[in-house]
Amino acid sequence: MDQLIAEDPTRIGPYRLIARLGAGGMGLVYLGRSEGGRTVAVKVVQAEYAGHPEFRRRFAREVAAARRVGGSWTADVLDADPEADVPWVATQYIPGPDLHAVVAKDFGPLPEHSVRALANRLALALQAVHEAGLIHRDLKPSNVLVTVDGPRVIDFGIARAMDSLAGDSLHTHTGMLIGSPGFMSPEQVRGLELTPASDVFCLGAVVVYAATGRLLFGATDTGLNAHLFRVAEEEADLTGVPESLVDLVRACLHKDPAKRPTPQEVAARTTTDQATEWLPGAVLAQLGRHAAQLLDYAPVETPAARPAPQPQPQPQPLPPPPAYAPTAPAHFVPAQGFGPPPALPHPATVHDQAPPHPRRWWGLVVVALVQLMALLDGAVFSMAVPSIQADLGVPVGDLDSLYTAGSLAFGGLLLLGGHLADLVGRKNLLAVGLVGCAAAAAFGGSAGDADMLVWAHALQGVFAALVTPAALSLVAVNFTGPKERGRAFGVYAAIAAGGSALGLLCGGWLLEFLSWRLSLYAVIPVAVLCLIGTLTLLHDRPGRTRAGLDTLGALLGSGGLAALTYGLGDAEPRGWTDPLTVVLLSAGVLLLAAFLWWQTRTSSPLDRIDRVGCFLAMALTGVGVVTLFATLTFHLRNVLGYAPAATGVALLPLVGAAVIGSTQVSARLLHRVAPRVLIAAGLVLAAAGLLLLTPLDADSSYGLGLLPAMLLSGLGTGMAFMPVYATATAGVAPQHSGTTAATIAAAPLVGGAFGAALLNGIFADRVREVSGREMLIGELLRGHATTLWWGVGGVLLAGLIAGLMVTAKGARTANLNAN
Repeated sequence: MDQLIAEDPTRIGPYRLIARLGAGGMGLVYLGRSEGGRTVAVKVVQAEYAGHPEFRRRFAREVAAARRVGGSWTADVLDADPEADVPWVATQYIPGPDLHAVVAKDFGPLPEHSVRALANRLALALQAVHEAGLIHRDLKPSNVLVTVDGPRVIDFGIARAMDSLAGDSLHTHTGMLIGSPGFMSPEQVRGLELTPASDVFCLGAVVVYAATGRLLFGATDTGLNAHLFRVAEEEADLTGVPESLVDLVRACLHKDPAKRPTPQEVAARTTTDQATEWLPGAVLAQLGRHAAQLLDYAPVETPAARPAPQPQPQPQPLPPPPAYAPTAPAHFVPAQGFGPPPALPHPATVHDQAPPHPRRWWGLVVVALVQLMALLDGAVFSMAVPSIQADLGVPVGDLDSLYTAGSLAFGGLLLLGGHLADLVGRKNLLAVGLVGCAAAAAFGGSAGDADMLVWAHALQGVFAALVTPAALSLVAVNFTGPKERGRAFGVYAAIAAGGSALGLLCGGWLLEFLSWRLSLYAVIPVAVLCLIGTLTLLHDRPGRTRAGLDTLGALLGSGGLAALTYGLGDAEPRGWTDPLTVVLLSAGVLLLAAFLWWQTRTSSPLDRIDRVGCFLAMALTGVGVVTLFATLTFHLRNVLGYAPAATGVALLPLVGAAVIGSTQVSARLLHRVAPRVLIAAGLVLAAAGLLLLTPLDADSSYGLGLLPAMLLSGLGTGMAFMPVYATATAGVAPQHSGTTAATIAAAPLVGGAFGAALLNGIFADRVREVSGREMLIGELLRGHATTLWWGVGGVLLAGLIAGLMVTAKGARTANLNAN
């Protein structure tokens, strides 16, 4: 350690600085002591980073995540102030040299039993880091401190804040490279998305250094580019690594991240006897001397720093004591520095520091039930139209507005619902929406004419616009760990991908055994059950502050969705060239384009290119999903003659495939595979399923004609939807989660409206002059084939957009390193 210089501060936060420990890419590190005498290491950010808003935001999240790291082989994060003029973080001070100093300067390569113990402890440290939702990204000998009882890993995750500046002028100006060339993984060198496997590669490089005293791919003085090329392309020289560890180290250094062992596997293969000393006696003696020097260390007080002597005041006679008067007992406050200070979290990190709620998985069950309730509510309203016409004697045309009213209310208020979730709280808004859905079902069930039913369906759309963003944002803020986040969004995506089939199944069963009025009333107890679960099981994590209403964004988005939904809904009866249709569609496109532009300039919800990519991908996928369900239900109902309930049962393989794709494929691979790979692969599978439906004719059977297409499409949409939802909501501050959820939920609505308008237009042209049922069905099947090709094109374009725009800022990375 070095003495402080004149430019160094004397205090940082509550800590008195007594020495310099070193300097890194992010700033200076000082030795400090608290008022209670605890020794800490205080890392202070460089001024050029402190003035960068994006760095400050990332730094706060990284520190909050690093606080959650546990385990015996890491240095605890004790305190931080991300909002100070110069942000800082204080960690547990480890009284020992780093591994680089031990190997390169003091003792040379370590013996085999020490290297084995080192690998074991580093693996356990990385396991703790990864379980906290972080990737270390810079594991190297200087970040491994050597102590008597074992090594300690420091600086986990904090360097991730600088990576947010990639491509920015600040990053270009400093020329900073995140990571150390001698200890970087091939994917880090290539600029690819990192996974926990990258840390395992670095662990192998550190083990080689400890065993041999040399860098994995030789010295870097031959040139940085040449060295990075060797890291990316050449095999490592393991000469000198103990024979018992060669195979394990070689596996850690595999070029393919998927083929490297996990930290748990490394720890299991390097288990040592904890009772024996892990270092040679000479090293242990040096560590003891180092610790003793630290106890005796005191900063040198330079003459210039000593205060000038002050003249002593002349003693004055004491005043007489005041008369005694008893006072009321006061609250006792301990003296400053007496006992440990209260552990008050910094307001900027209250959300990130809060432990996961113990009932969050029960809350996920409630959210899933809410999704199904909303789908059931809409399905009953739509499927009951024939029964309503027969019961009320309403002409067919008089109920056309039933469909438009619900979709227009939902689309026009969805983004506003997201803003309201941020303003009044997600749980509160969900409760209000559930009460409203129950009221809309009661109003519809008691309707005496078509007008009342239209208003009831419009109310159902209004309250569905409140429920949808509230439910999705509750999943986003309550599941922050990478593995549990994958499982949670897997469940959510499974219902999103296959929920229409479930709604059709449940609605068909109700209408088969109950009247349309009782079917609508049946929604009420489901809504009440969801309401009870919301009030008792759901937990709403507070943000640092309540978000203000983005009035311009709400107006642009809501107006664009309403104009587009209404224009597409009336495009077929009015005609695509009708002036009103042209005005509505043009206004909708312009307003939505303005909304997207505005959101990219604000802090949410589309402040990252990967979120924009998710929005566009979901919008284009919506075209394919609508054509898929329209083709399947038409063929099952009109060609094969299935009843509504039987149609829902026949669609269950699609639901099952979606569940497998989201929960068993994407949720398990998200922390290993880039999100864009999963999204693109899933959408290609979905497009293949749509292609299998294009040759359908009146003789196509369920088993050979529909089932393979359902399995492929369900698997693909489940695979794609899960990383889309996780990516789009990753790293969002709680006070903006509702708006983000509403934006992503609006995307498939846009695509679905376009797909429905396309279907209506093509069918109207084909059936206008057709007579006879068989000829009509043949023409409609050909019309479905035409729309399916549009769906295939939309889904493939969605996959291309996801591959290009959902880059290394995907769900896994943002979540591993932010939440």
